[in-house]
Amino acid sequence: MGVLEGLQPERVFHFFEEISRIPHGSGNTRAISDYLKAFAEERGLFCRQDELGNIVIIREASPARKEEEPYILQAHVDMVAVSAQGVEIDMKKEPLRLKVEDGRIFAEGTSLGGDDGIGVAYCLAVLDEQTVSLPRLEVILTVDEETGMEGATDIDLSMLRGRRMINLDQEEEGIFITSCAGGARVDVEIPMEREVAPGKAYRFLEFRITGLVGGHSGMEIGKGLGNANWLLASLLCGISLRYDIRLAQMKGGLADNAIPREAEAAFFVREADLPEILSYAEAEEQKIREALLENDPGFALEKVCHDVTVSAPAYTRAATKSALACLCKLPNGVVAMSEDVEGLVETSLNLGVLSLRENCLRLQYAVRSSVDGDRAELCRHMIQIAEEAGAKAVVRNAYPGWAYRKDSPLREQMVRIYERMYGKKPILEAIHAGLECGILAGKIPGLDCVSVGPDLQNVHTAEESMDIESVGRVWNYLLEVLKQ
Repeated sequence: MGVLEGLQPERVFHFFEEISRIPHGSGNTRAISDYLKAFAEERGLFCRQDELGNIVIIREASPARKEEEPYILQAHVDMVAVSAQGVEIDMKKEPLRLKVEDGRIFAEGTSLGGDDGIGVAYCLAVLDEQTVSLPRLEVILTVDEETGMEGATDIDLSMLRGRRMINLDQEEEGIFITSCAGGARVDVEIPMEREVAPGKAYRFLEFRITGLVGGHSGMEIGKGLGNANWLLASLLCGISLRYDIRLAQMKGGLADNAIPREAEAAFFVREADLPEILSYAEAEEQKIREALLENDPGFALEKVCHDVTVSAPAYTRAATKSALACLCKLPNGVVAMSEDVEGLVETSLNLGVLSLRENCLRLQYAVRSSVDGDRAELCRHMIQIAEEAGAKAVVRNAYPGWAYRKDSPLREQMVRIYERMYGKKPILEAIHAGLECGILAGKIPGLDCVSVGPDLQNVHTAEESMDIESVGRVWNYLLEVLKQ
């Protein structure tokens, strides 16, 4: 018996639970791609699976609707696979542990993958629908959306006839997305020179930032939340400018498009400097706590001091100082707000992952902008800062934004149906997060699209959840649109 058995709509939750049994973090999507291919073949539906694992499934129209324009439904099959601190689970091999609580669905100790597992479940349930007469359905299921939209970039859609698309990657019911930011990934490698561990005149300090809210680097970047990687780097940079410190370990974050909740570092300091360094850290900790109090009240800085019995090699004082200085010169967070849409972030970047490698400090950023030229300029600026510091920056997986379409018959139809069903108009919104609509519009001339979905909370974190009743309402609405 499944955890979600008995929940309505039954077929949607059946497929969502099936998906949840298959590990499908970004870069680990072959098994779920094969599951989707088998789903189509078992039902005699046209299916094309490409080398990346992208899937296109086509269901021909019901007899009475053969002359109508097809609908395209689109979702992505990968999820941001993160677990809470201390949770032992191999998300590359083990299924999600679903649970139902207070009208919401969670995964125990990990992200849920509602983004975009519920979109995939809607697509499968529609393809499996036997009680409603439907036009031709063309379903696009892409891989690796969360790591740079590689699937959408490379997919072949030449077999499609539809020019109206419903994207099912939205996280708030009743809010229709009609345009979104473009983006890119930027990887920075700052060279670091190693040395043997310092002698007995040094102590070994460990700093760890915990308790931050975290979240989606597009949807939550403008909420004033703390970025654990940036906060830790800034603190250590301030110390390195005043004292002799030598990094030994440093890491933080799990995905470049998730605002990191935790980060940690271990480093050597002179014993004579220890009291002043701890005093400086406590003063900075208080400043951070006051700055984050309203939006991120759980911030905590753990400080542990050890005698030097550690044999791990350190990085030189000069390498430590220059690497932290380069990191702090690179921008992070909101860069510009939109002048046209109140409250909309226009350009931003998120230091999602940092890791100290054998010979470099590696930084991974998600860059976003509603203005493609501004996104490109920000990437160029990051490259310039890196090169001036003797580091290397590489831009990858750039994708265009999705521009607002003034004339949209699909949007007008969907608004009209929503208003008839619920007695109010939906909110039409542009978002700072990235959707695949812009890339797919470049492949399908004249594409008219709208993005919808049910209520999800704390996406890309181990507290992610999905509202059960909202899933049902969006399913009923989706069917009503497809009936028209």
